[in-house]
Amino acid sequence: MIQWKDEVIIQANIKKVWSLFDEENITRIMPKVVEHKLVEKHDGEIGSKYQQKYKEGKRVETYIVEVLDYENTENKKHKKLGFVLAKAFEINFSYTLEKMAESKTRFIYEGHNKGLNFVGRAMLKLGGEKNNKKVVQDFLELVEKESLKE
Repeated sequence: MIQWKDEVIIQANIKKVWSLFDEENITRIMPKVVEHKLVEKHDGEIGSKYQQKYKEGKRVETYIVEVLDYENTENKKHKKLGFVLAKAFEINFSYTLEKMAESKTRFIYEGHNKGLNFVGRAMLKLGGEKNNKKVVQDFLELVEKESLKE
């Protein structure tokens, strides 16, 4: 299993950063997600499901993402999601935003990727911790960059 937790301080308002995680903006921070659509809505968000299509090279994977935890207050925004990819990986991750000042937000990104079978576990070992750290760092940087756009 690969686990991660990293954070960045973004010089932007918490609401502006949070808006990047809205359905219509998700591809700005996840460019390999080529489709993201609601398939089941629940009050309070927890239990809501989205179909995502993720393109890696020429291959497109389709999977259902479920909201596992959700909080949306003035000073803290949090969403935890989970899905199974290709029957080989269980992926859970969360985004947490904390208001530090009117135009200063702490963004915490954490999660895990667990191999569900021999193939999944082997692929995680081959991918390595170093590659995962780069993916996490690239994501944090993209969210920060998009948050600072006018």
